[in-house]
Amino acid sequence: MPSKLRTLTIAVLIAALGLWAADIDPDRYLGEVKYLASPELKGRGTGTPGLEKAARYIEKQFRAAGLQPIAGTYFQRFPVTTNARLGPHNHFEYSGNGRKKALKLQQDFVPFNFSGSGKLSGRLVFAGYGITAPEYHYDDYAGLDVKDKIVVVLRHEPQENDEKSVFAGKLLTEHAQFWSKAVNAKRHGAAGVILVADLANHRSDPDDLEKFGRAAGPIDAGIPFVQVKAAAADEWFSEAGKSLEKLEAGIDKDLKPQSFALPDSLQVSATVELKREVRTVRNVVGYLPGQTDEYVILGAHYDHLGLGDQYSLAPSQVGKPHPGADDNASGTAGVIELARWFGSQPKPKRGILFLAFAGEELGLLGSRYWVDHPELPLEKAVAMINLDMIGRLRDGKVYIGGARTGTTFKAVLEETLPKHRLKADLSGGMDVGSSDHASFTSKQVPALFFFSGLHSDYHKPSDTWDKIDAPDAAELLRAVADIAGRLSNETGRPEFVKVEPPKTGPAGGGGPGYGAWFGSIPDFGETPRGVKFADVTAGSPAAKAGLRGGDILIEFDGAPVQNLYDFTYALRARKPGDEVVVKVLRGGETITAKVALGQRPR
Repeated sequence: MPSKLRTLTIAVLIAALGLWAADIDPDRYLGEVKYLASPELKGRGTGTPGLEKAARYIEKQFRAAGLQPIAGTYFQRFPVTTNARLGPHNHFEYSGNGRKKALKLQQDFVPFNFSGSGKLSGRLVFAGYGITAPEYHYDDYAGLDVKDKIVVVLRHEPQENDEKSVFAGKLLTEHAQFWSKAVNAKRHGAAGVILVADLANHRSDPDDLEKFGRAAGPIDAGIPFVQVKAAAADEWFSEAGKSLEKLEAGIDKDLKPQSFALPDSLQVSATVELKREVRTVRNVVGYLPGQTDEYVILGAHYDHLGLGDQYSLAPSQVGKPHPGADDNASGTAGVIELARWFGSQPKPKRGILFLAFAGEELGLLGSRYWVDHPELPLEKAVAMINLDMIGRLRDGKVYIGGARTGTTFKAVLEETLPKHRLKADLSGGMDVGSSDHASFTSKQVPALFFFSGLHSDYHKPSDTWDKIDAPDAAELLRAVADIAGRLSNETGRPEFVKVEPPKTGPAGGGGPGYGAWFGSIPDFGETPRGVKFADVTAGSPAAKAGLRGGDILIEFDGAPVQNLYDFTYALRARKPGDEVVVKVLRGGETITAKVALGQRPR
C-alpha cells in the first residue's frame, strides 16, 4: 500500500506540474512580446531583415511546441512589392526666354514614391490646388484644357486657415491628399503633376520638400508626380506676369479658381525613374494534427511598420523604429503561447493550424495569400480565430468581432467567457473588420476577432513592450484556448453566416464615410490593373448588380480604374441614388453592370 500510495501521489504531482508548466505564463508571454518588439527587429517592416528574424523566431517556437510543418516547411512564401526607391536617372530642367535651368534632386525637386515613371516634357498649366469638389461647388479644372500638359498645383486646399470655410478650415479634407491631386490630374488627361508648397498659407514654414517614401498612395499612380520648391516655380509665374502668392490669396478670397496656361516659352524636360523592389516574405505555418481532417485556425499578423514611412501616426518620428508591441507582437506572442498550450494537451478531434501572417499592415497580404493558396483544404476549416492587438485590456474589457459569422459562436462564447476575468463586448461593430479574419470570412470561413482596443500609441514609436498588460493578456489567451478547444473537439461545426450590413441612417444622413456606397471589399493583393474584389457585401449595391468576389473592376462610370485610389476617388464624387455603369473582368470575360449606388451604412 505505501508504495502504491507513493506512486499515485507522484503521478498526481507530475500531472499537476505538467498542467502548471503548460499554462499561459504571463512572464513568458511578455518575454516573447519584448523580443518581437525589440530594437533588434526594427519594427518588423515588410520585406526587411527584422521581419525575417521574427519569422525565424516564430518558426523556432512552433517547432519547440511540437507543431508540424506542412509540405516540409514552416514557411509559405509570397512576393510583395515594397516601397519604391529613386533610380539613378531622375532629372528636371526647365527653359524659358532662351535659357535653361537644371534642378538638383532632393534639393530642388523630388518625385513622390507613388509617382509613375517616365519622361515628362511639355507646356505648363497652373491648376490652382488641383481640386475638383462638386460638393463644395469648386473646380480648379473648370474650363481648363490640360490634356497632355503638365499641371502645376498647390499643396493643401483653399481657405485652409478659415474655420468657416466649406473646406472645413484647418481640418483638411481628402481633396488635400497628394494621391487625390494625382488621380484628379490623371482623370483630366494631364501628362504629369508638379506640386508646389502653398507658402502664403504657411508663412512660418520652410519651403521643404516632402521626404521621399513617406506619402500615402498607390504603388504606381500611373502619372509622373513631383514636388518642386516654390523658389523655382516663382520664376515661372514671374515670366507669366503673375505672383504665386497673389494667386493663392485670390483663390482663398472667394473660392474662384485662378487657373491659366503659362506662356508657351516655358517648357519642362524631366525624367522620373523609380525602382520598385519585389521582396519575398513569409507566412509562418505550424500544424497540430487531430483525429480528423477538419481543423481550427489560430492566427495573428507579425509584421508592423518598420521605421514608420507613410503609415506612421507620428510623422515627426518617421525614421525611428515603430516597435509594434501591441500591434501586433501581442497577438503573435499569443499564438505562440497557444501553440505551446495545445502542444501539451491530448490529441484534439480536429487539427489546429497556427498561422503568423506577414504583410497585414500593407493590406492583409499574408492572410489573403493564404486563403487564395491554402495549404490545407479550405472547406475543412471549421473556424478562424484572429488575435490582433490583445495586449492592452482596460479593466479586463475585450472586444470580440465576428460572433454573428458562425451559427454556434454566440453559444460557445456565452458558455466560455464567464469562466474568465473578462468583460466581453460583442456589439458586432467588427464582424467584418479590417484585420486578417476578413480574408477568411470572404471565403465563407466563420471567424472570431479578439481585440483590446485602440490607444494613443497606435502606429507610433511609443507602442512599446513595457505598456503590455501581460496578466490580462494571459487570461484572455486562456479564454481563447477554451473557445478553440470547444471548436476543435465538439461534434458539430458552425455554419458560416454572411453578415448583413447594418441599417442605414435617415435618407439625408451621410453615414460614417463621405459619398455613396458601392459595397465591395477590396483584395489588396497586387493585380496588373484594376481593383480585385475579395468579396461583395450581402445586400449591397454591388451584390444587387450581380458583382461578386474575384471580379476585377477595370472601369467605373466611363473612367478607367488602375488601382484602389482611382476607384476611391471616382466613388467619392458620386451621390447615393446615382446609377453608374461599371466593367469588371471575370475569368477571361468582361462583364458590364449597372450599379445603383446606395446610402453608406452606419
